[in-house]
Amino acid sequence: MTWQIGMAANAVIAVAYFFISAAIVLPLARSNQLRSNPLGAATAAIFFTCAVHHGSHAVHMLLPAFTSDDQGLSMRAAWGWPLAIWDIIGALVALYYWSLRRNYGALMEGAALFEDLRLREQQALELNDSVLQGLVVSKMALDLGDPEKATLALDTSIASASRIITNLLGSEQMDIKLLRSAPAVLDLHQRATHVTDADGPTSEENPT
Repeated sequence: MTWQIGMAANAVIAVAYFFISAAIVLPLARSNQLRSNPLGAATAAIFFTCAVHHGSHAVHMLLPAFTSDDQGLSMRAAWGWPLAIWDIIGALVALYYWSLRRNYGALMEGAALFEDLRLREQQALELNDSVLQGLVVSKMALDLGDPEKATLALDTSIASASRIITNLLGSEQMDIKLLRSAPAVLDLHQRATHVTDADGPTSEENPT
């Protein structure tokens, strides 16, 4: 009786792992991430090899019913309750995974499970073009004594940063409120002290 349970559980695990592998690798292939996303490809490969491993157990235990397979008979005889219980647990976990996809389907699609390197590059470029360059322009304008241009550049950078954060959080579709435990504080005194230490004592600290 134990080998029948083990055979059925291994078959369930094999089928579930095969479809998990496909659910990961197919979106990666469609988005051309198989080479650029080695973590996703390796995870899909792990599930595929495990599917083959468990599937071979089920096939070997089934073959003696059709042919004289000594290996299958030996496997049946060796498949006691400890192995059967772990196979049952493995099958239940695999089925539980697929039940979760019904609630978290959008988050568990293959390409979404792993970091999209091209998306990170695009976001970094957008931050550089929309936010960082505006801050640089604002600083240059202040250095040149043009506060109006500095203010305009700051306003543009703030608007761009707000838009990027909104897109990342998806708050256009969801009512999300970003709360902080404490307000962000710029320690200008510490920065000034650091600059003073680097450049030497000020005129107040070293009177002539």
